[in-house]
Amino acid sequence: MKRALIALGLSLAYVVPAAQLAASAPMQPGQAPGFYRMHVGRFEVTALLDGTHPFPADKLAVGAKPGEVAHLLAQQNLRSPVEGMLNAFMVNSGDKLIMIDTGAGNLYGKEGGGLLAAMKAAGYDPSQVDDVYLTHLHEDHAGGLILDGKMLFPNATIHVSKAETDFWLDSANKPQVGELLWPFFEATQEMLAPYIAAGRLKTFDSNAPLAPGLKPVPSPGHTPGHSYYLLQDGTDRMLFWGDTVHVQPVQLPDPDVAMKYDWNVPKAIASRRRIFEEAARNGWWVAGAHISFPGIGHVRNLGGGHFAWVPANYSLNR
Repeated sequence: MKRALIALGLSLAYVVPAAQLAASAPMQPGQAPGFYRMHVGRFEVTALLDGTHPFPADKLAVGAKPGEVAHLLAQQNLRSPVEGMLNAFMVNSGDKLIMIDTGAGNLYGKEGGGLLAAMKAAGYDPSQVDDVYLTHLHEDHAGGLILDGKMLFPNATIHVSKAETDFWLDSANKPQVGELLWPFFEATQEMLAPYIAAGRLKTFDSNAPLAPGLKPVPSPGHTPGHSYYLLQDGTDRMLFWGDTVHVQPVQLPDPDVAMKYDWNVPKAIASRRRIFEEAARNGWWVAGAHISFPGIGHVRNLGGGHFAWVPANYSLNR
């Protein structure tokens, strides 16, 4: 009997009123502003997370075999819609502060994306940016140029290929694309307007170096003037490849899967296959706008036209 009473007493000791079971602090939704920093030779590169969004890969894929998208996503425990990334990148040369793409701005909400918060968390302010290099003029890469209709980078010169501006700044080109892409014309013109008015838009039409250690590489297909940017210091290189890949688990193993956002599907596929092979062969770092943050890693050639993504190993060491 005595043992039973002791056992009962011990069990009652652990009966705590429900009100006292609550944590001492409430749950906190959301994530910290996203930035990740590394070096490419003398250059300091900072990846910035503008945001994420549900991407219906199965509905937007072009040329995929039946069930292929779902199967490849499942290999990484994912399914459609998959959480898509919006990454932008900063390059600090010591002399210049450069942005490569700018995220979506107000595209996914009137308050803007997370680019500004990520920049500030990384120790930078938009007014410090000297140059912005755009891979292309889709809203999720150039939308961050403006916030509330004003220039977010008031002291920067905006660089983009002439083929790109010639296409998107002329609404007469709408018949060349499907209705899905029609809104990009108006958006592009709105995003660039304040910079054009301020004389801060500069176009290029070759692959000549634009800044010390940085040169454009023409890669038409996703858009008419889509460009990669290759950063080089000695033997160290990083390729910023814009929209070469939208869904990494699908398009690395099968580069022939395109997306409905591609302006010219055959050219987009050709550009993708060519740069996959070159990046893998040369061991370049790659920075991708839509690859899981920070979007930095390497491409591995598996043979037979198939490739794999090898993400950067997280490091606190510079």
